[in-house]
Amino acid sequence: MTTETTLIVCPSCRAINRIQQGREAEARCGSCKTPVFDARPLELVGTTFDRHIAKTSVPVLVDFYSPTCGPCLMMGPQFEDAAKQLHPKVRLAKLDTAADQAIAARFGIQAVPTLILFKDGREVARQSGAMNARDIEQWVTGVL
Repeated sequence: MTTETTLIVCPSCRAINRIQQGREAEARCGSCKTPVFDARPLELVGTTFDRHIAKTSVPVLVDFYSPTCGPCLMMGPQFEDAAKQLHPKVRLAKLDTAADQAIAARFGIQAVPTLILFKDGREVARQSGAMNARDIEQWVTGVL
């Protein structure tokens, strides 16, 4: 009997963990023993972005934002609420476009906030503009 597994990158040490499907919420990293999946958005930076997108087998929703953007600041709490609802089927993450301009340019981010949903390391959907938690959940569910 084969058991399906999911790959999840540890937010602390960046080790790749193979987790039995359905056990993502309580899984701990095999290397550093910290929880590998949290119901809060993960803050990505240039050095961690590619690893999390490419090596995590659950879909990853990234909020490309700027800390000086009014709509981004208003959407922040909504994005956190959506993370609680979508956990553990989708990992939510944030990327500061002012700090990581190269990644923002690589994905053609021209307006913030912009949400990009990645699956199997590839972009599958994109949405620009502030959204509330319910709209984020519905959009992601509709795409997946």
